[in-house]
This record gives sequence, C-alpha cells and structure tokens, in this order.
Amino acid sequence: MGKKVAIIGAGISGLASIRSCLEEGLEPICFERSNHIGGLWKFSDHAEEGRASIYQSVFTNSSKEMMCFPDFPYPEDFPNFMHNSKLQEYIIAFARDKNLLKYIQFETLVSSINKRPDFSVTGQWDITTEKNGKKESVVFDAVMVCSGHHVYPNLPKESFPGLKHFKGQCIHSRDYKEPGTWKGKRVLVVGLGNSGCDIATELSHTAEQVIISSRSGSWVMSRVWDNGFPWDMMFITRFQTFLKNNLPTAISNWWYIRQMNARFKHENYGLMPLNGTLRKEPVFNDDLPARILCGTVSIKPNVKEFRETSAVFEDGTVFEALDCVIFATGYDNAYPFLDDSIIKSRNNEVTLFKGIFPPQLEKPTLAVIGLVQSLGAAIPTTDLQARWAAQVIKGQDRHQGLEPGHIYKGCSVTLPVRIAGMGKNLYFASCESHAG
Repeated sequence: MGKKVAIIGAGISGLASIRSCLEEGLEPICFERSNHIGGLWKFSDHAEEGRASIYQSVFTNSSKEMMCFPDFPYPEDFPNFMHNSKLQEYIIAFARDKNLLKYIQFETLVSSINKRPDFSVTGQWDITTEKNGKKESVVFDAVMVCSGHHVYPNLPKESFPGLKHFKGQCIHSRDYKEPGTWKGKRVLVVGLGNSGCDIATELSHTAEQVIISSRSGSWVMSRVWDNGFPWDMMFITRFQTFLKNNLPTAISNWWYIRQMNARFKHENYGLMPLNGTLRKEPVFNDDLPARILCGTVSIKPNVKEFRETSAVFEDGTVFEALDCVIFATGYDNAYPFLDDSIIKSRNNEVTLFKGIFPPQLEKPTLAVIGLVQSLGAAIPTTDLQARWAAQVIKGQDRHQGLEPGHIYKGCSVTLPVRIAGMGKNLYFASCESHAG
C-alpha cells in the first residue's frame, strides 16, 4: 500500500473516496461517527447531532440513469426516481460489491485535524479520533473530507423581528420527519427550496393551512420533462450546454426562461424569481402548482415580523392563529475539526481550488469531496472529484515531466485529471494569455 489517507465520513463521497484511493494504490481509513454508511440518505426517525437528516418521504431529484456510479448501474426494477430507502439499498450494495466496508471505522468521531510541524515538507496531518470515550492520535499523509454540507442548520432568527415573542413551535426542516404531528395545524414554511416545497406540499394534505414565505422566488421544475422522459435526460445535454455557451446572452436568457415557464407561468403563481436569468438551482416538485390552485398552499413574500400568534408579511398581509414555523433555510458550511486557517467559511461560502483543494496549503494533501451544488446528480460528480483528488495525493501530477508551479511554454501547470478509459492525464494550465 502507498500513502495513508484519512477519509472523514462514509456517505456517497466517502465511499467514492475509499474506492478511488484503492484504485490508486493508497491506504484509506474512513472514520464514520454513526454505525452505518449512507450519510444523508440513511433515514432516521429523529435528527442526530453531527449528521445529515432527511424526512421519511424524500425522493431523488435525479433519475437513476444519470446518478449511478459509472461502473455500478442500478437494478432494472428500480424506479427512475427513487425513494431514499431504495438509494440507501443501492449504496449498501455498492459498498459490498467493491469490498469497502472493511476500510471503515464506525462510531468513531474525528475531533481534530492539524498540520504536523513539518507539514511544508511532508504534507502530513495529525488526526485525533474518539471512540468509546478513548482518544487516539494518528499521522496521515493526506485527508479527504467527506462530511457533507447538510449537517449544521442555518437558523437566521436575527433576521426575523419579533420571533422571540412567538408562542408557537419553531423548528428547522432537518427536524421534520412526517406530517402527522401537524394534522389540523396552521403552518408557515420559511424558504422556497426543495425541502421547503416538499414539506409544504406534504403538510397540505393534513394541515388546515400552509403558507410558504420566500424572499426571492424560484423556478419550479417537474421531474417529468418532454415526452414523459426524466428531466435530466432531456435538460442536461451537450446541446443545451452548446446553446448556453454560444447563443447571444439575450437569446440564451430568453430561451432559458421560456423552458422554465413551459409547464406553467411562474408569475401567476407568485413564484417568479427576482432574477430569472441567473440559472439559480431550480426546485423540483411535481405537486406544488396543483396545491396552490387548490388553495391548500399559498405563496407569500418575506416575513416582516412575528407576533405572539401570527406572522406579518412584507406585502402587509397577516397569517393569523399560526401554530408552527418550519425554517427550510438551508445549512451552514462548517468543519469543527479543522482550524479556520485551513478552511474558512465566509458568508457561508468556502474558497476551494476547483471546488476541492484549499488554495493556501503548501501541499495539496487535503481535499474536500462533495461540497458542490451541481444541477445534475451528486454521485457521478463526487466520484470524479474523488478520482482526481486521489491522483493528486498519489503524486501523478508529476507524470510526463510536468510539475505544478513550473512554467512550460509560458503556462503554469497546476493539477491533472485523468479521463476514464483514455489512460491519459489532462493538465489544467493558466497564464495571462491562455485559458486552461
């Protein structure tokens, strides 16, 4: 075995990282604080500290044809869009097929990751773990952080005047599990993302009234696209990318908005984004327009203030007799086991080279896998990230006589990526007169 690599988390990104390290002859050890794999997709009937949490009814927004590992397709009898239990079944099958479980240390918390004194030379890390009350410190040659970005809830209570006086229940969407608790209640959902829309439409079948409050609106897409095909098979194509990159901006924007409004005109439903041309990540919900038409879900602007039993919106309307507020306001990027000098989140954004490597490190021996918000599926994206990071850690950036930081034909070579099946490395290069 080669270099010793610590992998933090045994979700999709962690499993992809273990497999990639093994392919490159590295020695991976994965630390998982729970007693199971799957990360976000492992459902629990209660939110657990330090790990992602989903509600019971979550389905995938990407189709199985577009979201599998490249060498491990889904079974034929799996539906196009899967319930979380089906995806978890696939994840377990992948881990067993690739013999990954033996590299995972379960119920092990990573409490700190620090540079060794000779880091500028060796690139090594001191990692402290805790298990059964016992601490252990081990030296690793590299670290792949795969802890996800749906762990630490963002609760912007200071942005809502009067919330401390509200007498009803306030929770974050990570604590929502199923709709039975809110039968006959009047519920306000703050946030128009995927979780907010899913929760609101589900509650609309049992609650007395549901209102969604949104600051900026959002495009709402159906999973079913042209001619009944899954949306991502028709929308994420080379042709669509060609149009976006080559058409004049005005025409490209017009075409994009036309596609988004093909199913229904968002302006008529109060959903129109403030800037519809920004390509903001859309919401996927097949039921929301119908629930709005039926009157069981209403769309309102941002909350101006809360009162003891009501919420006042910026348009002056009031939601009286309010029982519960569910904040579907996303998550903060946080890495409590890392010093701020290594990864620092500013305004909930983290600066990473190619979305993977902290650029200020003297040695590229720490990679963050899965901290991306792609339009398409997460599995193939994180799989490619893990493959590339493993090759960088191994040191394949020195193949063919090319070295990072060296100048060749006026360009500074940075990092390579291997294209599967080609057996070659491509190198990102940058200089004032060339685009890498």
